Amino acid sequence: MKVARSTPAFQPLYQQIKSLITQGLISGEWSPGSVIPSEIELARRYEVSQGTVRKAINELAAENLLVRHQGKGTFVSSHAEENRRYYFTRIAADRGERVLPDAELLEFRRGKADARVAARLGVSAGASLLVLRRVLRDAGRPVILETVRLPAALFRGLTAELLAQRGALLYSTYESVLGIRVLKAEESIKAVRADAEAAVRLEVEPGSPLLAVERVALTYGDRPVELRHSLCNTRDYHYQARIV
Repeated sequence: MKVARSTPAFQPLYQQIKSLITQGLISGEWSPGSVIPSEIELARRYEVSQGTVRKAINELAAENLLVRHQGKGTFVSSHAEENRRYYFTRIAADRGERVLPDAELLEFRRGKADARVAARLGVSAGASLLVLRRVLRDAGRPVILETVRLPAALFRGLTAELLAQRGALLYSTYESVLGIRVLKAEESIKAVRADAEAAVRLEVEPGSPLLAVERVALTYGDRPVELRHSLCNTRDYHYQARIV
């Protein structure tokens, strides 16, 4: 397969190869967890140098689309991998232990996108949504009360029964059952006080300080696929982020 050579009118050659590999990921040519062809094979396929392919793969690995395993090859990253199952869980225990939450599904229903939600999800106002509400628990203690809104057109086949079976791992469910890969997210964080319902669900006093986290989860091409609003009990927990 020939690609356009680098000129002022085109992207650098390695960026073109990166785009072609990404298209293979989007189309499902290489599924999550599977190995992609070697650098030499890809160089032959695209008729470029191995160094050009390596530079493209390095960028895709830095963006967590691919992962290198020494001696085994380069694989499509997956939320099923042990080190990525809770990759987007940013609440950590003050005691230093990792939080691996269990989920209690409170509600699963259809809804409509108001103007603000529509803008965040890139859908039309009034578009059909799937709305789920959950409590996430750490060793039985309620830590997060969350509301998740999903474009119904993208999430056909998602049911309350499926959510109950899969537990807290929403992103691996999106990936393995629906073919929707969450690659990154944008978050905003604000300190709030617990209203009556949040106080009951999180077992705190009304008015207690909580951390409100709003997240837009993104797939290929920075397309939004999920809007999540989380109320976090930080009495014995904190938000933890790695900035690189």
